[in-house]
Amino acid sequence: MTVTHAPIITSLLDNDLYKFTMLQAMLHQFPQTHGVYRFRCRNNKDTAYPLADIKESLEQQLDSLCELRFSEDELEYLRGLRFLRSDFVDYLELFKLKRRFITVSTDGKGRLCIDIEGPMIQAMFFEIFVLAIVNELYFNALSDPSVIEEGQRRLDAKVALLNHYAEEQSQYSQDTPPFIVADFGTRRRFSKRWQAHVVETLNKAQPNIVSGTSNVYLAKELGMTPIGTMAHEFMQAFQALDVRLRDSQKAALEAWVHEYRGDLGIALTDVVGMDAFLRDFDLYFAKLFDGLRHDSGDPYIWGDKAIAHYKKLKIDPKTKILTFSDGLDLEKAWELHQYFKDQIKTSFGIGTNLTNDMGIMPINIVLKLVECNGQPVAKLSDSPGKTMINNDTYLAYLRQVFEVDEPE
Repeated sequence: MTVTHAPIITSLLDNDLYKFTMLQAMLHQFPQTHGVYRFRCRNNKDTAYPLADIKESLEQQLDSLCELRFSEDELEYLRGLRFLRSDFVDYLELFKLKRRFITVSTDGKGRLCIDIEGPMIQAMFFEIFVLAIVNELYFNALSDPSVIEEGQRRLDAKVALLNHYAEEQSQYSQDTPPFIVADFGTRRRFSKRWQAHVVETLNKAQPNIVSGTSNVYLAKELGMTPIGTMAHEFMQAFQALDVRLRDSQKAALEAWVHEYRGDLGIALTDVVGMDAFLRDFDLYFAKLFDGLRHDSGDPYIWGDKAIAHYKKLKIDPKTKILTFSDGLDLEKAWELHQYFKDQIKTSFGIGTNLTNDMGIMPINIVLKLVECNGQPVAKLSDSPGKTMINNDTYLAYLRQVFEVDEPE
């Protein structure tokens, strides 16, 4: 299937904030790190047509992507973010993605194969763009006026729900933490235009609830707060850097603290599972970081463990925040907020259910770091099926080092 399409990505700001924050840390501290990324569609058997059909269009989109540079206006915006250093923005002024680091192919089963290999200060910046392009190319062939009408109907229902939650929230006492939602949907969006429509609609309806977005371009255009800190790839990379494997989580957290000095203080917990994370998240880190982010496993169990850990360290949980970002919709987020609001502050990042709730089954696509500096790296997720690695020997070793049982 070859569909001519105008460039989907027209700005390098059309990316998640954590790509910028991780890129800055890698550039300053580990600029020679080499990474390998692999693409996977987790529900490949359920797609409306083989993803291999979009290969030619994807190649064209990547050609266009690799011609983009940051504009003066965009660089000025980035300079206004206090956690981005001036030398990093100077680097971005020269930045251009290199086409040679990404290749696209297909296999005999109609599966799309995307491989990225190169310096991480280049390779890590491709991910969100590629996932957004694949989504938009795929759904472009399935879109018609009835799909947009259904999407709008569902968006209207979300606005009504937010209005209801705002009314309930108005009855809170002054010391009750607010219900806060951010858009995390760039990588899974139906289209660039639809994401912009959804985020602008929800922000206008309830700006005190939906005040942030992970998408830097939309944050700039809509005057919203850009949201994001670190992703799994940052923590995973330390499994192959010059530290003992057992110390890789602590080394990653230490590098983050060194880079941001108190800014961007939300730590990601599920690279080797919550229990193994908490063994490393001692009083030092618990005081330095503002809170934790959940991205796999039962969110209630995870949150209870986090609160218990803070209490064990004699830290008042009400001074910390838990950010939930795993497969949420507004209803699930509200239920979690109700459960935790009297114990700890919460915030919620919602992706697919905001930007790709159209009545068509979304594609569950990921682009993960699988190798760093010639060594395998992996994530031991708290959810079955999220681990992505081709080296079972390393996976077994990682489990042994961090005392993580194999899933049943």
